[in-house]
Amino acid sequence: MRKRSYIVFSGVAVSAAVFAMCGCKSDGRGTDANAAETPSATVAAVTRGSIVHSLSLAGQFQPFQVIDVHAKVSGYIRHIYVDIGDRVRQGQVLAVLEVPELDAQLRGTVAELARSKDEIKRAQHEVTRAESEHAAIHNDYKRLKQASAAQPGLIAQQELDDAQSKDLSSEARVDAAKSALSAAMQQSEGAKADNERVGDLNNYTKVTAPLDGVIIWRYADTGALIQAGTSSDTQSLPIVKLSESTLLRLRLPVPEDAVEFIHEGATVTVNVDAVHRSFQGKVVRFTRNLNLATRTMETEIDVENKDLSLTPGMYANTTIELERHDKVLTIPVQALIRNGNQTSVLVVDASHRVQQRNIITGLQGSNLVEVKSGLAEGDFVITGGQTNYQPGEAVATNVQGTSDTDTSEEQSGGTK
Repeated sequence: MRKRSYIVFSGVAVSAAVFAMCGCKSDGRGTDANAAETPSATVAAVTRGSIVHSLSLAGQFQPFQVIDVHAKVSGYIRHIYVDIGDRVRQGQVLAVLEVPELDAQLRGTVAELARSKDEIKRAQHEVTRAESEHAAIHNDYKRLKQASAAQPGLIAQQELDDAQSKDLSSEARVDAAKSALSAAMQQSEGAKADNERVGDLNNYTKVTAPLDGVIIWRYADTGALIQAGTSSDTQSLPIVKLSESTLLRLRLPVPEDAVEFIHEGATVTVNVDAVHRSFQGKVVRFTRNLNLATRTMETEIDVENKDLSLTPGMYANTTIELERHDKVLTIPVQALIRNGNQTSVLVVDASHRVQQRNIITGLQGSNLVEVKSGLAEGDFVITGGQTNYQPGEAVATNVQGTSDTDTSEEQSGGTK
């Protein structure tokens, strides 16, 4: 009887232990299930940063000015002092022409000018002589008139009339002499102008550089006949081609969709692979007109090239800063939910619950987008898998770091 009671008690004890163990395991599974019911979400903070929209273009260097240097007069080249590649300064003599007939014209004008000066002297002496004669005759007439007035009948009227006539005649000779002097002076001015004209033409036999630059081509040699480059109906041969290469124009074909962002002073980063050189430049001018064939607008940057390290015709890779928004609210592009014209994000609030908010965006870069309204600095937005979360749902957050600067680089011909 005792043995049976012991067996029954042992069985009850074992059953109780098994039940306790099962109960403990059941409680552990419940705790794990509750933890699994709270989903995890990757979030990013709304911060202030900078977004830059830039455009990459290939450009070509051009001389600031290129001119063909012509002779002003026709003649034979006596000397030519420059050749291709030579650097010249403004006013430097490039070539000297020989024009024999021009020398003769110059001597003729010099002689004519001297003759006109002598004619002026002669006319001046004639005026002096005429004025002296007029003074003497006029004084005689005055004395006769005064005597006749003092003693009427003393001087015959005929004598008075003759004296008056001589007085008027001498006065007319004075006026004529003065007119002759004026004509001589005008003739002298004409001779002087002609002498200066021929003298200037003679000076043009020395062909000088109109600007600082580099001789990039030479068309004529010593002894060549050069026609004056003053007539549009003759194909006059230039002497040299001169390029202002110490200052270059970097020309960029800006596509139509980027024209609205181009303005004077826009920053341009320039890379010249041929000479391993990089530098910053500024937009200084643009045509404000589209090329109908290429749908581009020519835009120029001035580049100093005093050491001539850059050669006209070289290509450069450039990046133009079209738009730049600094200190604006930004979020990762992955946080956006687009539904037609409406853009929204999922925000995790202070109680770790999901909220959906409509926002208005601005400039968009490669990784960041500007937020104009709908969010505040310090808010947290979900950056992935937004379809897995419902508004009001509690989530555990995993904060990811983001950059505060983003640059969106567009290639030429691309779309924004």
